[in-house]
Amino acid sequence: MSQTAPDHETIREQVRTRYAHAAIEVTSTCCAPGTSSCCSGSPTQETAVFGAALYGADTEGLPVTAVQASLGCGNPLLVADLQPGERVLDLGSGGGIDVLLSARRVGPDGFVHGVDMTPQMLALARRNAAEAGATNVEFHEGTIEDLPLSDGAVDVVISNCVINLSADKPAVLREAYRVLAPGGRFGVSDVVAEDHLSPADRLERGDFAGCIAGALTRTEYLDALDAAGFTEASVEFTHEVADAMHGAIIRAAKPR
Repeated sequence: MSQTAPDHETIREQVRTRYAHAAIEVTSTCCAPGTSSCCSGSPTQETAVFGAALYGADTEGLPVTAVQASLGCGNPLLVADLQPGERVLDLGSGGGIDVLLSARRVGPDGFVHGVDMTPQMLALARRNAAEAGATNVEFHEGTIEDLPLSDGAVDVVISNCVINLSADKPAVLREAYRVLAPGGRFGVSDVVAEDHLSPADRLERGDFAGCIAGALTRTEYLDALDAAGFTEASVEFTHEVADAMHGAIIRAAKPR
């Protein structure tokens, strides 16, 4: 018997609940007295396709809880080619790992915004930023479908395995386009399905909150980027996360 996809609000609440739990778990257990496994940094079968293991040595010097809260499917900093002085936005910033790494890259003349809808993740991210001494960052509560930033506010939009969680991806891409300055770049990591997989096929492979059921196919992603106004769009598979579903690098540009 085939499963039925939940409605938009149900998906959003599933995602919010899962990531609130993840933030609480990291805050309450990671590296607490008497624990060791969660902070060992040793890749497991799961972290080989999701999580901090995908960053390699880039996480050196970051707060442990920022690293352990990473649930992404890639390293968007390798995608975005950040430069000193640039303004960056991280969609679905979670515990802050990509914001903090971006802040290092753009330096004191740049600035990095993170947007997340989960209060527990925002609290964790702000704590991690304070521990890291990052002064060129700000975390905003909001949804990636309705970003709390002005038009043309940033030069680069990044994200790590979050857009697939949205029930309204066209709105996400329109908002990313809106907040980018002319000539700005879109460079994200996300889960993407092969073109032959139907929505039902994706739902059979995993749920929405687990970054599987809501993934777009390669062609759907390219079409959505084009519809939002982006040019030079590309989708490059990097590693398989489920049968015929992949971690991917997605790049596009806003025309000057």
